[in-house]
Amino acid sequence: MADEIDAALVRRLIAAQFPRWAGLDVRAVASAGTDNAMFRLGDDLVVRLPKAEWAGGQAEKERRWLPRLAPALPLPVPVPLGAGVPGEGFGQAWGVYAWLDGADAWTAPVTDLAHAARELGRFGAALRAADATGGPRSFRGGAVTEWEEGALPPAVAALAAAGLLDARTALDAWERVLALPAWDRPPVWLHGDLLPGNLLTRAGRLSAVIDFGGLGTGDPAADLLPAWTLLTPATRPLFRAASRLDDATWDRGRGWALCWGLVTDHYYGDTGGPGTAPTPNPTLAAVARRAWTEALPEYA
Repeated sequence: MADEIDAALVRRLIAAQFPRWAGLDVRAVASAGTDNAMFRLGDDLVVRLPKAEWAGGQAEKERRWLPRLAPALPLPVPVPLGAGVPGEGFGQAWGVYAWLDGADAWTAPVTDLAHAARELGRFGAALRAADATGGPRSFRGGAVTEWEEGALPPAVAALAAAGLLDARTALDAWERVLALPAWDRPPVWLHGDLLPGNLLTRAGRLSAVIDFGGLGTGDPAADLLPAWTLLTPATRPLFRAASRLDDATWDRGRGWALCWGLVTDHYYGDTGGPGTAPTPNPTLAAVARRAWTEALPEYA
């Protein structure tokens, strides 16, 4: 990878590989995302480049699968328009997409939560109904109990030491998650990262779903995270009904909100100590804190 991903690099890549767009203005898009850097290209395009090693391969996956899935989905999703290859000192594949107008749901929060609950539920149900034959495994398609399990007790200890939670209550809740039955059906599609930063809004309404880097197949429980990162106790039932998933999957989704929330809050937040990120990410930490603080009382 190049030492620095900036507008100058993007201009060189576009000039070398997509000369028809070389005269368009390039400007960075602010984002709290950890996987990719984004740059507007003119008014109608966006360039997306992986900024983390683990994000390699996401552009190729989106190019292969999004055109097949998009027609069946009830919300707009990114449209790949250009397949960038390594060059100009940048060592990863990258992509050019059609720009989807709107702001992310963290920057411009959803105000019509009932509409968002129903639309997100329908979106997940439509995605799961698509043919998953040959689909890659999602990084969140396995059991929640396999995800960062060893990181959860230190995260609970750190958050408890900061006075943010009662450790015994959190660990008892986690024991209940460990006892949940596993997904025992064929793998289905899931987005894998339905956090507020990957949901677009316009005029307070959910308008699109972006960033399919976590797209893949497996247990769909992780796609229930919006119930606790975005929605409220009053609107969660609308999302649950539209999602058309069984009780055990819903319970595993709550387990994701608990586990992902605790571990990510500790890793990217301000509790400090071992197991935290070299560079804090206050936005992601805030989303994570909302996840576990909304989920944990439901175990009472």
